[in-house]
Amino acid sequence: MRRFRDHVLANEKNHSEIVRVGLKDSVWTDLYHHALTASWPAFMAIAVVSYLLVNLFFALLYAQAPDQISNLGPHTLLSLFFFSVQTLSTVGYGGMTPVGPYANIVVSVEVFLGMMVTALMTGVIFARFARPRARVMFSDKAVISNEGGIPALCVRIANQRISVILSVDIEVALSRLVMSDSGHLVRKFDQLLLVQSHVPVLRFAFVLAHVIGPDSPLHGKTLAELEAQSAEIIITVTGTDEALGQTVFARTAYRFDRVHHNHRFVDIVLSRPDGRIAVDYSRFHDVEEH
Repeated sequence: MRRFRDHVLANEKNHSEIVRVGLKDSVWTDLYHHALTASWPAFMAIAVVSYLLVNLFFALLYAQAPDQISNLGPHTLLSLFFFSVQTLSTVGYGGMTPVGPYANIVVSVEVFLGMMVTALMTGVIFARFARPRARVMFSDKAVISNEGGIPALCVRIANQRISVILSVDIEVALSRLVMSDSGHLVRKFDQLLLVQSHVPVLRFAFVLAHVIGPDSPLHGKTLAELEAQSAEIIITVTGTDEALGQTVFARTAYRFDRVHHNHRFVDIVLSRPDGRIAVDYSRFHDVEEH
């Protein structure tokens, strides 16, 4: 039970910490996905190392017939490496040129490979930059407000971009580790219905509210019970970015040690004397007792 609790969504564990038995995840069979999901440092490191290895490989091929490359410098292997760099990039400064059939064949293969690699790398880098992301900010804590005698679980979200997010759909679920009738430990998801789960336009900030009524999965639950079940609140937000015209999404999760009882979020949208609206994001995470 304790080991399962360590791998909750709120902790954002690295995928490498989960061992998948009986499932092969080969890089070569899903190369594009791995190229998109790798971190930028890892992606750049692999790209640089691959670039050096490819040029070194062709330099060794040219080294099999160095007399077929004109104007070689005193350092043969280093000169052939730079000749490979010029050939792979199709720069061709003209200082060194192939003069024999073997060298010309290797050059032809390398130029063809260089055009393919350039096209593929351009596409992957563009896809990494152009991948739509929702600049949605979630409050670092959730609150249970009891204003008016009606308890409600509340979380604040905000759009960090100038452009609005259209047709926003929000889903909130309660995730718990429970023991099934057969004695197996399973994770159960219960939907937490919101007062308003669809927002036509998200321009600034919005507070999600789930009323903890008799039909709520949270009704009658104590904090000790929820912690014993390693419970967490999972929130997903989906919408359409007006500027990009693409679907964007965001998600987060809260453990119940980040839920403040009898609190509410402070106001951050204010009207300025000049008639403009000011949104104070520096107080976005602030709460107050009531």
